[in-house]
Amino acid sequence: MSLPLFLVTALPEGSSFVLDGPEGHHAADVQRITPGEALLLADGRGGVARAVVVAARKGALTLELDEPTFEPAPDPALTVVQGIAKGERAELAVQLLTEVGVDRIVPWQAARSIARWKDERPLERWRSTVREAAKQSRRCWVPEVAPACTTRQLALSGTVLVLHEEAALPLSSVPLPESGSITLVVGPEGGVAPEELDAIGGTAVRLGREVLRTSTAGAAAVAALSVRLGRW
Repeated sequence: MSLPLFLVTALPEGSSFVLDGPEGHHAADVQRITPGEALLLADGRGGVARAVVVAARKGALTLELDEPTFEPAPDPALTVVQGIAKGERAELAVQLLTEVGVDRIVPWQAARSIARWKDERPLERWRSTVREAAKQSRRCWVPEVAPACTTRQLALSGTVLVLHEEAALPLSSVPLPESGSITLVVGPEGGVAPEELDAIGGTAVRLGREVLRTSTAGAAAVAALSVRLGRW
């Protein structure tokens, strides 16, 4: 069984460290990790260190750390422009995207988005969801969640792929770069509007005959790309 992972602002410089605060509470009180057990500390930017618990108390663990290691950022990087969906579908989408390995998520206020963000609270929920999903999937890189943007505000570069149910080209056959960036655009419940498809540009692709929900389409596409890129 893989070791549980906890996120810290920065990896400790010494060999001893006290994990407290919310992460310490989760480790000591929720997961009930005890002396002698091992875990991972990560900084969310590629740094990770294995640690052994030497003492435990309410809300905190005292750890003995191994030398930290660094995992390079994946190349090419995978960005998903995720159409903002209503209710829990949006948070399910970013959870699944994180678990399958996305590197960056851009919330997209698309023309057909039913939900409309009026403040920063939905963005903070997305970021919290991504952080927890990164821990659950043992990722030492926590995906960035950019501020929400409209179609006009999108600044896309590299290889741009747009999931579209009427596209003729399957995702499995589109040429991929060896390095740089790949951006995947996923529409909201109503899909990508024709005028948006023209404005975004890129290449329209489809996963298969089935039409997936916005909450699962991005994750399925990232999984397919991960196989082709040798990540999986």
